[in-house]
Amino acid sequence: MRKAEYVATRWLGVGLAAALAVVTISLAVTGRLGLYINPDSTWFAVSMAVLVLVGTVASFALPLGAEADHGHDHGHDHGGQADVEPEAHRVRRIAPISPDSPEGLRVSPHSAKSVNDHDHGHEHPRHPAAVLATVVGGVAASGVVVLTLVLPPASLSAELAMSRDVGATPLFGGADVVTLASTGDTSSFGVGEWSTAFATATSPDAFDGDTVELTGFVTPSEDGGFDLTRLVITHCVIDAQPASIPVVGVAPAPATGQWVTITGTVRSSSDGRLAIDAAAVQAISEPEDPYEY
Repeated sequence: MRKAEYVATRWLGVGLAAALAVVTISLAVTGRLGLYINPDSTWFAVSMAVLVLVGTVASFALPLGAEADHGHDHGHDHGGQADVEPEAHRVRRIAPISPDSPEGLRVSPHSAKSVNDHDHGHEHPRHPAAVLATVVGGVAASGVVVLTLVLPPASLSAELAMSRDVGATPLFGGADVVTLASTGDTSSFGVGEWSTAFATATSPDAFDGDTVELTGFVTPSEDGGFDLTRLVITHCVIDAQPASIPVVGVAPAPATGQWVTITGTVRSSSDGRLAIDAAAVQAISEPEDPYEY
C-alpha cells in the first residue's frame, strides 16, 4: 500500500512534468507547437522541456518514497547503538510523582511519559476530505496530460472566438499599428492590424480604396454580410483574442467557421464605418498556422 502511494506521488510530480515535456518537444519537432504558443517563445518552451527531462532522469537517483521523508532527526540511532536520552528528559521520566516531591520535580502523570514516546515516527491519520481531494485532483491532472498525449493537435474553434468577442477595441493593437495606419502603409496588415485600424480610425476616408487580400474564418455579423475573424496570440492560446473586420458584397455568406481568402477593397460608409467590399471569396482549408501574432 505504501509503495503504491509512493509511486502515485512520483507520477504526480516528475511523471506528469515529463509527459508534458515530451509533448512539447514532439510538437516543436513537428512544427505544431505554434498551435499553442507564440512561435517566438518556442526556444524557451523547448529549453524548459529539456531541463524537465534532465531533472526527471536525475530523480531516479532518489529512493522511492524519499518525498515523504521528514528530514528530521528524532534521536534514533539506526547504526545499532542504543538511543541516548537527554539528561533533563531522564530526570522528568524517573521523577517520583507524590505530594511530597519538590516543586521543581513535580510533574503531572501525562508529562511523566518519556519524551521518546512521541508520535513523530508514526503516520498521522488524514482527513477523508483531504484524501478525496488528492485523488480527484490527481485523476484530473493525469487525464489532462493523457489527453494531450493521445489527441491530435488542434486550433481554437470559431465558437471560442465568438465567445471571447466582447466588441471592445482590440488590446493587441500597438502604437506602431496606429502609426502605420495613419501614414497609409497598410501593405503588411493582417486581420489583427486592420481590425485595430477600423476601430481607431479618426479619418476613415484615408483608407477608402485600399486593396486587401486577407485570410481568416467566417463569423456572423449583426450588420449584414459577415465578419472575417482571426485569433491573435501574444504569448499562448490562453491570451488569444479575436480580431474581426466586416465584409460586405457577398451573398450568401459562407458558413460560420469556414476559412476563406478574401480579395477586395476597403470602403468607408456615409456614417464613417469601414468595411471590406469583397470582390472574390475563396473557401480554403485551415492554414498550417491559423493564428496571427
